[in-house]
Amino acid sequence: MDMGGPLIVQSDMTILLDAHDPLFEEARVALSPFAVLEKSPEHMHTYRLTPLSLWNAASAGLGADAIENALARFSRYEVPSGVIHAARDFIARFGTLVLHDDPDADSTSELFLECADPAVAAEIAASRRLVKYLVPRPGGFGVLLADRGTVKQELIRLGRPVRDEARLSPGDPFTVSLRDTAASGSPFTLRPYQDDAVAAFMGGNTPGNGYGVIVLPCGSGKTVVGMAVMSAVGRKTLIVTTNIAAAHQWMDELHDKTAVAHDDIGEYSGERKIVKPITVATYQILTWRQEKGEEFPHFDLFRKQKWGLVIFDEVHLLPAPVFRVVAEIQAVRRLGLTATLVREDGHEEDVFSLVGPKRCDVPWKELERRGFIATAVCREVRIPLPQRDQIRYAAADQRARIRIAAENSRKVEAVLELVENHPEDRILVIGQYLDQLGALAQALKAPLITGKIPNPERERIYSDFKSGKERIIVVSKVANFAVDLPDASMAIQTSGTFGSRQEEAQRLGRILRPKKRNSYFYSLVSLYTIEEEFSSNRRRFLTEQGYRYAIEAWDEAEWN
Repeated sequence: MDMGGPLIVQSDMTILLDAHDPLFEEARVALSPFAVLEKSPEHMHTYRLTPLSLWNAASAGLGADAIENALARFSRYEVPSGVIHAARDFIARFGTLVLHDDPDADSTSELFLECADPAVAAEIAASRRLVKYLVPRPGGFGVLLADRGTVKQELIRLGRPVRDEARLSPGDPFTVSLRDTAASGSPFTLRPYQDDAVAAFMGGNTPGNGYGVIVLPCGSGKTVVGMAVMSAVGRKTLIVTTNIAAAHQWMDELHDKTAVAHDDIGEYSGERKIVKPITVATYQILTWRQEKGEEFPHFDLFRKQKWGLVIFDEVHLLPAPVFRVVAEIQAVRRLGLTATLVREDGHEEDVFSLVGPKRCDVPWKELERRGFIATAVCREVRIPLPQRDQIRYAAADQRARIRIAAENSRKVEAVLELVENHPEDRILVIGQYLDQLGALAQALKAPLITGKIPNPERERIYSDFKSGKERIIVVSKVANFAVDLPDASMAIQTSGTFGSRQEEAQRLGRILRPKKRNSYFYSLVSLYTIEEEFSSNRRRFLTEQGYRYAIEAWDEAEWN
């Protein structure tokens, strides 16, 4: 029976959402806490219920009844009973295993994994990967504190998520007070959604809280949320971020918006190794080692200090070696910050089990509607290859085709035309290939930032852009993350890392700081090439957030 809703729930756990239905936006918001977007073409979007999406929902307090009610409310047809049964089963699994302190243990280094279901206990006991970490006991298993993260990681691979309610180490106390007026002179207060994010992470300091991931759009103030959590925790904090530029931005924000003395903030990077009560480190230095197969010498930064909080900035990029050390420090409060939990390697479950579940996720378009981030116009411009390159492309192997398409010489002409038609905008030209970027920088007479540019020179160029001395800068993928350029109002993407969704989100995020004018995001794609396939994948995450791309041919494009 047709009940007229925008959803079609199918027995394979997929959900179709009609983009033309009047209830589209309301249904999309209702789906986002417990379903994952897979496809988003013009007319029907495809979502899927997955174990991880349902466990994230359960960890946030969303029960099976609420999920069933949401599906029933928006469904065009009767929801298949098998979908409801499967969703209830996965939701019920979260909480079957509870890790907590062991009051009967002789040592504080022991925990107890409670398992009330004998069949589940038998399944766990039979796992060869888990047997060396667990001691069978009545009602569950003994677990050493040092194995806490590894056990959770292995259990989620068995499809058995753990509700972790074991104690968290307090760490050394250290007061972080937020200013009412920033040192720069601007009034400073938390926005309502930032307050909500901090409250969701802290959870009233009850067991099972104090660790997890906050998902907020680029430009919405994730750093501010991190500092507010630091203030709420009141302990020594280690902040780990993507690069030195990002580390310096964190330090600048701490100086500007907190009362922490300069001498109490340290930088641990390839340039300096100063440990203070608040220490900002980079993933690069933590994962450095002289030879493959050797230990990571800087992991002791995690282990030898009594941190009360570790913040993982851009947690979706957490390197595999850092997962290893995170598994060891499960007794420390852990905050992950990101604009998207998408990992192109598919290891989102490792973030869930080792850093924590998603505690807060605010829709991008909701913050745009409320004026907290800029309104963005997204356009994909398809540009034909020159005839000589069409012949080269047809005869090339896959690797060469990717590069020929990315370095389409007509993209330089398109960039020049775009820049000419946006004389009032502050523009970032972003790409992947250095030869192409060099040609663009020369054609635009603009500075170029790549990984080869020393950090002091990068920061000088960023400063010139912020001050208005430079209106255009050309940047490689080093600017994908944690680059604070609040006045940037336009980005032109000439090439990217294959079909990376998180890169697309981060690049759009460079221009989302709130401003009085619209922001523009142009993605240049070579027509009839593999770039069209990559671009389709890259758009997926942003389409889930409610953004719509106009796709135009170069000779028909309207640039304003």
